[in-house]
Formats: sequence, structure tokens, C-alpha cells
Amino acid sequence: MRVLTLVAVLSCAMASVGMGQALPLPQAQQQREPEPGDTIPVPKFRADPPVSPLGGAWRSLLIPGWGQSILGRRVTGAAFVFWEGVTLFMTVKSSHQLSYLTSIDADPELIASKRAEFQDWAVLLGFNHLLAAAEAYVSTLMWDFPADLTVGGTPEGGVGLGVNFSF
Repeated sequence: MRVLTLVAVLSCAMASVGMGQALPLPQAQQQREPEPGDTIPVPKFRADPPVSPLGGAWRSLLIPGWGQSILGRRVTGAAFVFWEGVTLFMTVKSSHQLSYLTSIDADPELIASKRAEFQDWAVLLGFNHLLAAAEAYVSTLMWDFPADLTVGGTPEGGVGLGVNFSF
């Protein structure tokens, strides 16, 4: 029985080696060099942003608004800087109030509400960093997006939003 098994394994191995040698290997095709007169220069499709997407995201994660300012989005960057100032100020203020209330042994409910306020402002501070980083990442990817957004009145008296694309 062992001899039959050995013969079967060897015959399968030899058959597979024979099959591999029977197939011709593909030959590499040689490409001809284009002649100097038959090519048309293609203009660059996309202008590169001043910073990579991850570079913009890291900058805005570190200091919200930094990545936006590099991309020329000054109003968006200023909004992130403003909100950073508000949340940072309120986090520090609520922290001082919490430490004062604990030092004078104030009402436990008042201390608990002040602790919750401090945590809320700290979460908003962290969220501002994450949102600024995400916005800088997306803005870098869509840096040269050719869309114009317009807001105007409709004939019925409402407000309309329009997007213009140039092809």
C-alpha cells in the first residue's frame, strides 16, 4: 500500500513539473520610443495643495485653524481659533470655580454640577481639535475643487442655494 501511495505522489509531482514546462513563458514586449514630433504636451491636471492632507490635519489637531490658514481658508481658521479661545477660557474658568467650591466645602450638588460643566467644556475643547483636523484634511483633498456656491432669492420669494461647476 505504501508503494502505491509513493508512486501516486511521484507521478503527480512529475506531471505537475511537466505541465509547468509545457506552457511558454510570456515574452516582454519592447515599446518603441515616441518620435519627438508626434507627442502633445498634456497640461497638469491638478494643482498640488501647499500641504499634504495629513500635514494639514496634524497642524489643525495641534492648533485649530493652523491647517486652514495654510490652505488660504482664513475665515474658517479664524472661526476655529475663536471657538478654541472660548472653550479654553470656559474650561479654565469652570476649573477654577470647581476648585474654589471644593475648597470651601460647598453643597455636593453644586460641586457635581460644576464638575459636569467642567467636563462639558473640556469635551468641547477636544472636539474642536478633532473637528479642525478633519476639516483641514478634507479641505486639503478638495483644495482645487472648482465649485462656486451662490445663495440667492427664488421667484417665489424664498431663498435658493446654487452650485456652479465649470467643465
